[in-house]
Amino acid sequence: MSTTQQGTHSLAFRVMRLCKPSFHVEPPFRLDPADLFVGEDIFDDPLAAANLPPLLSSQLTKSMDSSDLTYGNRFLLHHPSDAMGFSGLLLLPQSFGAIYLGETFCSYISINNNSNFEVRDIIIKAEIQTERQRILLLDTSKSPVESVRAGGRYDFIVEHDVKELGAHTLVCTALYNDNDGERKYLPQFFKFVVANPLSVRTKVRTVKETTYLEACIENHTKSNLYMDQVEFEPAPHWSATVLKADELHPADNSSTGGREIFKPPILIRSGGGIHNYLYQLKLASPDSAQMKVEGTNILGKLQITWRTNLGEPGRLQTQQILGTPISRKEIELQILEIPSLINLDKSFLVHLNLTNHTDRELGPFEVQLSQNSAHEEKKVMINGLQTMVLPQVEAFGSTDFHLSLIATKLGVQRISGITVSDTTEKKTYDPLPDVEIFVGSD
Repeated sequence: MSTTQQGTHSLAFRVMRLCKPSFHVEPPFRLDPADLFVGEDIFDDPLAAANLPPLLSSQLTKSMDSSDLTYGNRFLLHHPSDAMGFSGLLLLPQSFGAIYLGETFCSYISINNNSNFEVRDIIIKAEIQTERQRILLLDTSKSPVESVRAGGRYDFIVEHDVKELGAHTLVCTALYNDNDGERKYLPQFFKFVVANPLSVRTKVRTVKETTYLEACIENHTKSNLYMDQVEFEPAPHWSATVLKADELHPADNSSTGGREIFKPPILIRSGGGIHNYLYQLKLASPDSAQMKVEGTNILGKLQITWRTNLGEPGRLQTQQILGTPISRKEIELQILEIPSLINLDKSFLVHLNLTNHTDRELGPFEVQLSQNSAHEEKKVMINGLQTMVLPQVEAFGSTDFHLSLIATKLGVQRISGITVSDTTEKKTYDPLPDVEIFVGSD
């Protein structure tokens, strides 16, 4: 961070970032006296385990004598926690440090009077300037600071939720009356860069009517991140369920009733640690069919909150995550029921359903069996009129009907080529997939 100021001024800004302290770590090499004489397996011997610790303890007590000015015990472990190097002290920030997206930038600003006389009627402004905007944090125009005595100061704290990456400038300005009554303007600039604390990589895969979203979160900071919440907020018409390997049943994100009262945070280690989340998405609302036809592919977004080692919070929201556009046929024909017993040369009814997935009325329709080849004789045919006429089907509606068929050969046969045609639009849709049946004798 750098500061600039113009001319000679009585006042000067001093800025200190307010953030949690860090642990003061002393990394001296310390050891246990037992390690100098014996190995770890010595205590496997019951006799040594009973007699050696008291012997070492007595020698260690002698070496810790306060009258020993050689400090020969300075490398000894006086307590098991000494191996961690923690001194028990907390260290205040020694520099501006790294500032990450999603954090709250908090700064303690002091305007000091370095002159030998009093400064009066001070209007102070503090702003954050980014590449896109300028945000006002403090403005005393309506209530100027009455005076700052010689050698005195005026302190204040500003906060800003960091929502943009890249270069930022904390702009501090003061308009004041000097000792000779001259009105002076002091600008000072404190620059810092906002980095991305983590990256989110997503992968979307659709299997039939279910969409799976995998989110991989990677920690780019120099400290561990404890993820309080990584929740997927689905777009309208979608419901989201988080899938976990250690749970028999998935937890539904769309309802708060099943959430845990306390959920331990997930640790993502510093310097590239990752954690993967898997969500199952399904279309849930009555208007889902219309959304499918329109091809909308917005799935939703992730809400991520975390804390650092000493509890400083951070929060990010991803952009809308897009999935593969769901393509659905205008008309869908499916078999609902086939008789379990089908006899040779005896008619049987197949229960079918025709669904209109568009937002307009379609039809009338004709249902018939198409021929795969002119020389191939079908073993299952329509019984009666070879073309069945169906009425119009309303938008997003469906109709059930029965088709009378007859089998002309014993054994395993196929019902193939059931085709629907729209007589108004002169359009023929793809035939129904083949279905195998078993034809027996009376």
